[in-house]
Amino acid sequence: MSSGLHLTKHKGWRGHSPNVLEEGFVYEEYEPKTWEEDDVEIAISHCGVCGSDMHTITSNWPWGCPYPLCVGHEIVGKAIRVGKNVTDIKVGDRVGVGAQVSSCGKSDCPECSTGVHNYCAKAVSTYAGRFPDGKVAQGGYADHIRAQANFVCKIPDNVTSTQAASFFCAGVTMYSPLKKYNAGPTKDVGIIGIGGLGHYGLLIASAMGSKSVVAISRSSRKKQEAIDAGATKFIATGEDDAWFKTHKRTLDLIVSTADSDNFPINNYLQLLKPNGVFVQVGASATGSLENFSVWSLLANGLTYTSSLVGSPGEIRELLQLVSEKNIQPLTEERKMSDCTQVLRDQKDGKAKGRYVLVNENFERNSKL
Repeated sequence: MSSGLHLTKHKGWRGHSPNVLEEGFVYEEYEPKTWEEDDVEIAISHCGVCGSDMHTITSNWPWGCPYPLCVGHEIVGKAIRVGKNVTDIKVGDRVGVGAQVSSCGKSDCPECSTGVHNYCAKAVSTYAGRFPDGKVAQGGYADHIRAQANFVCKIPDNVTSTQAASFFCAGVTMYSPLKKYNAGPTKDVGIIGIGGLGHYGLLIASAMGSKSVVAISRSSRKKQEAIDAGATKFIATGEDDAWFKTHKRTLDLIVSTADSDNFPINNYLQLLKPNGVFVQVGASATGSLENFSVWSLLANGLTYTSSLVGSPGEIRELLQLVSEKNIQPLTEERKMSDCTQVLRDQKDGKAKGRYVLVNENFERNSKL
C-alpha cells in the first residue's frame, strides 16, 4: 500500500472562461485522477508562470480550453504520498514536475522505453490533458498535484524552490535542443528572442561552455540583460537592415523562441554555417510559418527541426547543471492567491523575469 496522506480532493485556482483575466480565477475543489501505485502526490509550494498558461486559460490555442481549468506546469513541492511501486522517491522529498505528468510507461513503447516519455503518443499534459480515467488534468496553481513518478524529479539541496521551478518547463525547453545538438566549446550558438524562454537559453548555453552565445532580438533594449545572462554577442535585427548579411554563416546552432506568423525564417537561416541546425521551440497561436523556402536549407545543407519541452531525464540533468553551475534566472515571487493579477501583469509586460507563484497554504498542506 502507498505511504503518506490519502487525498480524495484537490483544491486550486481555476479559470472558467476565456474572460478569466476579467472574471478572476476561482479557488475551488476538484477530483484528481484516480490514484495508481506508480504515482506521487505533491503538496505544491511554488509554481512558475509560463506563457502557455496564458495562451491556454484564455483559449488562445486552436484546440481551445477544457474549462474549468487550473493551469501551471513549473511545479515544486513536497512528496506527501508515494505509490508502492515507486522506489526512487520517498515521502518528504522536495520534488517537482513539469509540462507532463503521465505516459503509457510500457516496455514496448518506443518512446517510454528509451527515456523520451515526452514524445509518448499517450503522454498527458500537466494541465488540459486527459487521463485514461477521463478526468481532465489540472495544473500547478493549486495546493496539490498527482503525477506519475517517472515525471517527478528530486531537486538538489543547493537549488532553491523559486530557482528550480521555471527550469521544469522554460529551462528544459531550451536545454533539450542545446544538449541534443551538442552546444559546447566547439559550437557558436544563437538564441532568437530574449523573453521568457530565450533568457534561459542564454543562461544554459553559457553554462554548457559554448564557444560563443549570440542573443538575437528585434531591438537592443534587452542587450544588457542578455549579456548578464551569458551572451557574448548581441544582434538587433530591427536596427540593421543588413543584419543577416553582416552575420552570415557565423552560427552552428540556432534555437528560436519566436512566436510570430511573420517570422522571416529565410533571413535567419542565412546566419547558419553549412550543416548548421535551426531548432524551433516557440509557436504562434496558429502555428503557421509564412514564406518558408526549402532552398534556404538546400543551399547549405541545413537542418530545420523542432523540440517539445524535454524528457524527465533531461530535467534531472538540467537540475544537476543548475546545481553545479549555480545558474540563477531572473525571477519574481508572487502570492499564488494573486494569480489573476499576476497574469494581468504578465499580459501588460510588467514582469522583470519569470513570475513564480508561492503558495501561502503550503505549510498547512504539507504536514504529514
